[in-house]
Amino acid sequence: MKIPARVLVPVLLALLCAGSLVGFLWWQLSSSSHALLRQEANTPDASTDLAFTGSTIVDTTPIDSRDQALLKLREGDLLAVRGEWADAETAYGEAVKLEGGLPALRKLALAQLQRRNMSGLQETIRSLKAAGARPEDVALIENIVLLRTGELTTARRRLEEAEDTPQKHYGLALLNIIEGSHDQAKQELTLVTQGWEPVLRTNARTLLAAYDQFALFPESSDLHLTTLLARALAQVQECELALPLLAQVTTQKEDYRDAWIVQGYCELATERPQQALTSLEHAYNLNPEKPEIQYFLARAHAALNEHDNAITFLEYALQNGFEPKDELRRLIAVESLKKGDTAAALAQYKLLANEPGAAIETFEGAVSTALSLDRKEEAFTLATLATTRLPETARAFDLLGMAAIAAGKKEDARAALTKALQLDPYLMSAKDRLDKLK
Repeated sequence: MKIPARVLVPVLLALLCAGSLVGFLWWQLSSSSHALLRQEANTPDASTDLAFTGSTIVDTTPIDSRDQALLKLREGDLLAVRGEWADAETAYGEAVKLEGGLPALRKLALAQLQRRNMSGLQETIRSLKAAGARPEDVALIENIVLLRTGELTTARRRLEEAEDTPQKHYGLALLNIIEGSHDQAKQELTLVTQGWEPVLRTNARTLLAAYDQFALFPESSDLHLTTLLARALAQVQECELALPLLAQVTTQKEDYRDAWIVQGYCELATERPQQALTSLEHAYNLNPEKPEIQYFLARAHAALNEHDNAITFLEYALQNGFEPKDELRRLIAVESLKKGDTAAALAQYKLLANEPGAAIETFEGAVSTALSLDRKEEAFTLATLATTRLPETARAFDLLGMAAIAAGKKEDARAALTKALQLDPYLMSAKDRLDKLK
């Protein structure tokens, strides 16, 4: 069965645009919508696989270094994008301590939900209330906890008694998805898309897109719909709700590759690495050449501190065309450092640094790794490249100052650190280094 382009293209575009505001890793779950459809409907391939990239918005505008709370929020966002939720929770917690206010508390609650840190979440909920968070926002978090712990009757009663808000309809939509009341779920999601809450509007569109995809193939089974919904739940940060649905699918249909991929991802995201490894090995046995499976297998091995296995699967994914390649190289560098192979890590960082869009974090990793190998001139060259690529970034000139000091180039260091402070007068690391040169 071939889908008309006029039907297929809008669906694909809608899916590409879907995702929560502080959503998934931009490289996550590259499981194809069409693979899901073909597996059930046995339809011919209408296009290349659609990468499942849930959109995460990370602000890249300059930040005054005095605003430490905002710096920590950005750090947490970058860590969340990479799926490093433990470190993200730490960064958000520091942002809260630095008086980041409601934005920091909301992001901290998200990280704690993702990590199943219920004791920490209860404390954050109390802080949200004390800080004047909207009651409907707090109620939604509390109701999601009820859904995750299986207290569906209590959740329904609370939701039905609540005032009419997008948060109420979103909670009811999640509840109806769990219970299999799909017509009611779609009605609630439609109401959310018409509401005033932008993050929930985006999430609701993501969930509705799963129903729209399923509607294209009415001959598909209920397992297909369940997998699409689980995938959409994962995309809107609700892996805990997705996992029971996926267990139903994989129990009944052991050769459903994409269900195993999403299940493995969700187990990784919720810090269940051993279970993730088992799920992803099932997917790998069904399709050992798929780079997304290799990538997630690498992540599972990395979480279990099996660095050699992680590097092996990252290299497989690199050879088989996984995108973005930069993420693979970054992780190979990280895993190489963990196993003590500093030279291999430097080789990856250098490849990353030579990419046109290399970020300051890449140059910082490259320079610090080169210095750890006592390659001072190489570190200086890499830092110089950072200032050429990022001429308006104070941290790049601070990095050049550090490398110049290590290489014994005091005048170069003084010039670089002075420039760093011109760009950001409050960059304390540059100020401290310049003071030591005097």
